[in-house]
Amino acid sequence: MSDLSIFFAQNAEAGVMEDFIVSDRFQENGVPVAWKLRSMTEEENEECRKAATRRVKAKGGAMVPETNPEEYLARLAAASIVFPDLKNAELQRSYGVLGAEVLLRKMLLPGEYASLVQKVQELNGFDRDMSELVDEVKN
Repeated sequence: MSDLSIFFAQNAEAGVMEDFIVSDRFQENGVPVAWKLRSMTEEENEECRKAATRRVKAKGGAMVPETNPEEYLARLAAASIVFPDLKNAELQRSYGVLGAEVLLRKMLLPGEYASLVQKVQELNGFDRDMSELVDEVKN
């Protein structure tokens, strides 16, 4: 049996930070500039999910929570980006938008956005589907 201290906060690996070329369109001296992405905690993930959840009326008039998956992924992506600073007012102004999630959608082409969202999901541990996890447990 392992020592419980391996689970102590000071012994856990810090979050993951990774450079990722989101688009060849953002260049410095002819070289694409990498964006800095980070992993987040489950607490931060829950904040993103809650912000993307609204109460809607269901059958029978009961109010139930409903999460908008597109809004959730946009919030997850924006929260995982360290650089560029999507909250920078000057950057938002240059695109004529307010808000990090709106800016992200305005800055990127659809394929770039999809690639970024996929990378953010991988970075935060959402990269394996259920069948892969089942196979891993079987072995």
